[in-house]
Amino acid sequence: MPGVPDSLKGRSLTRIAAWSREELETLLDLADELKAERARRRELRVLPGRTIGLIFHKPSTRTRVAFEVGIAELGGMALFLPAAELQLARGESYRDTALVLSRLLSALMIRTYEQAEVEEFAEHAAIPVINGLTDESHPLQALADAMTLRERFGSLAGLRVAYVGDGNNVCHSLMRLAGRFGMRFVASTPSGYEPRREFVSAAFEDAVANGGSVDVVTDPREAVHGASAVYTDVWTSMGQEETGDRRLRDLEPYRIDTDLLALADREAVAMHCLPAHVGEEITAEVLYGPRCLAWEQAENRLHTQKALMALVIR
Repeated sequence: MPGVPDSLKGRSLTRIAAWSREELETLLDLADELKAERARRRELRVLPGRTIGLIFHKPSTRTRVAFEVGIAELGGMALFLPAAELQLARGESYRDTALVLSRLLSALMIRTYEQAEVEEFAEHAAIPVINGLTDESHPLQALADAMTLRERFGSLAGLRVAYVGDGNNVCHSLMRLAGRFGMRFVASTPSGYEPRREFVSAAFEDAVANGGSVDVVTDPREAVHGASAVYTDVWTSMGQEETGDRRLRDLEPYRIDTDLLALADREAVAMHCLPAHVGEEITAEVLYGPRCLAWEQAENRLHTQKALMALVIR
């Protein structure tokens, strides 16, 4: 495979909007190459001796495993750092923690609640800082989704993607990526669950500039009509458990089942970032059926996160 370009060394990824379309495309192209080389069982130890720290305020399966496996396959190592076991839990500032960890690590990933925490780490760190998930955004998932869609459809430009359910962090990041690549993106949510206006406005401007579109509608049937991909996420995210019963009632019409999927394009696929609550946002028939790409999305978290580390770690 070609050498890893140096143009993104030292860069942080705090949100999708922080990177240009060309930079995101570089990452996706490298992820494709890394996936192909892994299938050939070829070792590509491009980050020997490097260490990435993984700070977790929230539980994780795909994010943690993909980083730990990915950095090992690239020749480095991961250090799991539960936030409750760091001095952060006793009041040490983000700034001080970032300054110290910059002298010990090659990169830092943070999975937390507040976007401002990730941004502050990135401001003060001398190493790349990666957003592993916040309540506002989930750029790592959007990258894996883009890779999965390119694998299935060949191109992202003009692709119609319908997101149904809660307009949450996954919706925000997928919407921003869709705008960057000129996709036709539509989100369908109940009143009160819409994606935040600033994300919609920015994604809309991006989409127009790149030949795509971004819309928000209420009716899920309208959203999925003619779509190539129908996407959903859990209705109750981490930290929202107290409102779980109300969310189930409000979001019930937005479940992806065979009837809703039938309104999309004949070759349409279903997508879910996982974990899934079967019977809530998606039925078992769809999730475990032949048209669902959830498992490809999960695998592609490894390849996109490997590409990201290879690109930004010095």
